[in-house]
Amino acid sequence: MSLMELQDKSERVYTSTGLRRQTSAEIVSEARRSLRALATQRPFTPQQKHRQLFGESSSRARDGRPPSAFSLHAQHFEAPDSRPGSGTRLSPLEHKPRLSVSLDEDGGVDEAALPKPPAERGNTRIGSGGSRAKLLRAASINRLPPVTPNTKNMSLEARIGADHPGEREKLQCSDVTEHTTNSSSETDLHILTKHRILQNDVSSARGSKPEVKLGHGDTGDDNMDESVFWNTKVLPVLHEFESFAPGDAVSDEIVGELCNACNGLHDALAERGMLGRQFKKRSAILRTLFRLIDVGSDRLDLTLAKLILALNVSGNNLLNICKLVFKISRNASNDALFLNDSILDSLLSLSLLHCEDVWSKGEAVLYCVGSLKLLSGNSALSRLLLSKGFIGVLLQLSKRLMHGPSSTSANITSHRSEGEGQRIIAGHTLVQVTAALRNIADQSESRPSFLSNKAFSTLCLILENHRKDLDICINVARIFSKLSTYTECCHALAETPRCCGLFLDLLSKHSRKQDLVVRLLFTLGNLTAKSTEARERVYEEEGGIDVLLDLFQVYQETPSPPKQCRAPEREDVLVKLIRLLANLAIHPTVGTALAANTLCVQLLLEVLECRCVQESEELVINAVATINNLSFYQGESSVVRSQHTHISQLLLKLLLSSSMDAVLEATRVFGNLSQIKDVRHFIMQHKVEQYVVTLLDSKTPDVCFSACGVLINLSADPENRTMLRATGTVQKLIDCLRDFGPRDWHLASVVCQTLWNCSLDGELQHTQELLEILRLYTDKGALQWSSDDGVRQVQEACWELLFLPVAESLRQRFYIEDTTGIIP
Repeated sequence: MSLMELQDKSERVYTSTGLRRQTSAEIVSEARRSLRALATQRPFTPQQKHRQLFGESSSRARDGRPPSAFSLHAQHFEAPDSRPGSGTRLSPLEHKPRLSVSLDEDGGVDEAALPKPPAERGNTRIGSGGSRAKLLRAASINRLPPVTPNTKNMSLEARIGADHPGEREKLQCSDVTEHTTNSSSETDLHILTKHRILQNDVSSARGSKPEVKLGHGDTGDDNMDESVFWNTKVLPVLHEFESFAPGDAVSDEIVGELCNACNGLHDALAERGMLGRQFKKRSAILRTLFRLIDVGSDRLDLTLAKLILALNVSGNNLLNICKLVFKISRNASNDALFLNDSILDSLLSLSLLHCEDVWSKGEAVLYCVGSLKLLSGNSALSRLLLSKGFIGVLLQLSKRLMHGPSSTSANITSHRSEGEGQRIIAGHTLVQVTAALRNIADQSESRPSFLSNKAFSTLCLILENHRKDLDICINVARIFSKLSTYTECCHALAETPRCCGLFLDLLSKHSRKQDLVVRLLFTLGNLTAKSTEARERVYEEEGGIDVLLDLFQVYQETPSPPKQCRAPEREDVLVKLIRLLANLAIHPTVGTALAANTLCVQLLLEVLECRCVQESEELVINAVATINNLSFYQGESSVVRSQHTHISQLLLKLLLSSSMDAVLEATRVFGNLSQIKDVRHFIMQHKVEQYVVTLLDSKTPDVCFSACGVLINLSADPENRTMLRATGTVQKLIDCLRDFGPRDWHLASVVCQTLWNCSLDGELQHTQELLEILRLYTDKGALQWSSDDGVRQVQEACWELLFLPVAESLRQRFYIEDTTGIIP
């Protein structure tokens, strides 16, 4: 290069325009940006002190919601009949009387339809005790058919022998509600089972086939085997259970034995295919199992629940079992029981969670999912549930809950009130579903399951359908706030149609609900930090920016009721809101519009005017960072540009603060605003440049980078160069180049640009030292590169596209100057 060419080139002055990447450097756009996405902490929610269906901050009225605390005993259960639920009813024999009964869903008998038993003269009592005895006998665990006169005074065992076999069949098929005393149930069951053993023995001796049919109604030798199985495997266990009277003190050792017996019975029945409803003698088993609930052991109750659920109870019994499991799950000390038992499989496989008509199951579903919600708060149980497909089960259940109950035109009017009640219960259940998903979202292993099950579209649909239900909205918002911190989940949510518009609509409708607002703003901030499409959607949503600025005004002002929103909570909303505005401003169209929005800029300046960085550091820093992003757009319509003097005065106070983060952000804003000549004059007049030069001593690349951004623009004015050289700027720049060059080629490029400007009209000191550094840094073969191919590719691109051109020009200039002795 000739001396004349070098002199022509020396007329060029480098300026800082926010140091935004040009097209040639887009490959390293992530190395450093003037427009930066802001990060913040996720809103924190303390764990509930008590395990219950609804949290202490629930919006639901206490009087109108299902209880979390209740008592549950054996008397609350109904013993179902033993008739197989095949749907086929056999016609009774013509010579036998027919009992007109109506069956409930679980095969239970309507008490009003049962004939009343005859009074027993020998046991008549006077007063309330006599009435109580009659009631207990009427609801005995083994209700008998009406007796004939000649058998009236016979014992139970004798009466069974005198009756026709068909009557015994009816005896076994009678459905009873258990309101019985311990002694009556034990005695009746003992006599009944004793008779069955005797009859089976007699039948075997005569070579006849036993009359009692088990399993699915098979006959022949298989029936004989089943009878032997019942007598040898089942009855001994039931006798063992019957030996424990409710209320007796039972040791842990005995509880363990009972649990083992229950598990053994479960395995034996499963092996014979006798679980479920296709088993005539299940009523005898269930009656005995229900009695054991009064033993009062959570461990035993949980084991009983697993077996009872395997016998496929329904109706009131199913509800009570779900409530029993919920009651046990409320105690955190019982979590180990769920870890060491397969009850979770029983709950997750319940038909009521998978049936289409889930609305009709009412509170049973509610308490079942409520139990799973409480258990999912335990990290170990949460991971266990996750491995069992818990997320998929809950999402499918939520879809069915949103479909609504099926009804025909004929019964719409008559079932209107019932449908409304089902709708309320479905809403309560969705609260449990979303709360369980919220707990599961804490596990990092849950992200693939959320993504594979397309959870975000389902959750947005829940929000859209239940936008008036604050409990559901807050739960879903908490799920989004957790998952959106991860890149893959953030992109999946950003691609969900209408999610941004839905969030803005909820912010508008529930602007005073701080818990909801802060989480929606945090989620939107995550989306706009990583997705250009999300920035566009928020901006293009009709009235979207107005919603955000209205929120800004609401939380900037002190609310009229002092207790409505405390200062720290109000400030947290502002932190998330301002961060969202900063991230939106990265988009050129949105940034230009926000920079021209007088209200937006004014609200940001009010934060700097009214807030102290020592007390509200994150809020102030976010406000300055947003102004920095807006100051990048300096068109004629920019309000930031028109108020540059006021902004400079506010930034000067931050430069003198003790917060290094505040100093860094203020310096960045000066790097953009110093393109304006009046701002450069302000800086020199208030000796701000001296403070900026001292920042070059920082061992932090970001601080040095921001300081160079200001010095480049200051050194563009000839009158400022002499003052900068007098403060030792050149030496500090050379030290900065030596220390950070190989680690940050973008910073090295900016340092060289600043050195170029400082040397435009005078001799530059320390040229030999600078030439030695430049000679080393421009030799690609002499440099050490990262062993990681990806990192090396970025480093080489930055070196070649950003550093090398300006370094070669600077080196050539000082080389000619050094050899000719001419100062350009």
